Amino acid sequence: MKNLVEPIKDKKLVEEVEKYLAKQSLRNQLIWVFGCNTGLRISDILGLNVEDVEGKCFVEIREKKTGKYKRFPLNNKLQKLIKKYLVERAKTYSVTGDNPLFVGKKHHRLDRSQVYRIINAACSEVGITNNVGCHTMRKNFGLHFYKQYNNIALLQKIFQHSAPSITLRYIGITQDEIDESYLNFEL
Repeated sequence: MKNLVEPIKDKKLVEEVEKYLAKQSLRNQLIWVFGCNTGLRISDILGLNVEDVEGKCFVEIREKKTGKYKRFPLNNKLQKLIKKYLVERAKTYSVTGDNPLFVGKKHHRLDRSQVYRIINAACSEVGITNNVGCHTMRKNFGLHFYKQYNNIALLQKIFQHSAPSITLRYIGITQDEIDESYLNFEL
């Protein structure tokens, strides 16, 4: 069985990774914030063009993996960070509509292996030792969304999973945690 990436369960560590990435570059910070705040797969994040997000409150895409249409709002944090990023990027590279949103040093669209290295290094720097990768951002979104709203049906719909059990397993909620919650609940 291959090693599966895990969500980062401690919200403070998620924030520490963001701070570390912000020191590297606004681009790296935005990729992390985008993934953790939208639950998109890295292929969909890296497939975005400037026109998909510039001045927008909502993003509309066709998911690369499933081919399904997805529309979702950008929260205030993302809208501000996108605007700041596009202003900064315009100083060195074109930000016209059909240009990739996330580019590397040679102004080509970033690929997932580059982002994987960026995320792994950042997580390592802040002391995260569990299995992390690009998909960690999507799982972070799922776990922390679930913790905040406790609505597995809504999260299942967002992720387009076929059953709640798949979503629970996906975000790392184990049977032991479910059992523990039962044992500690009294009415």
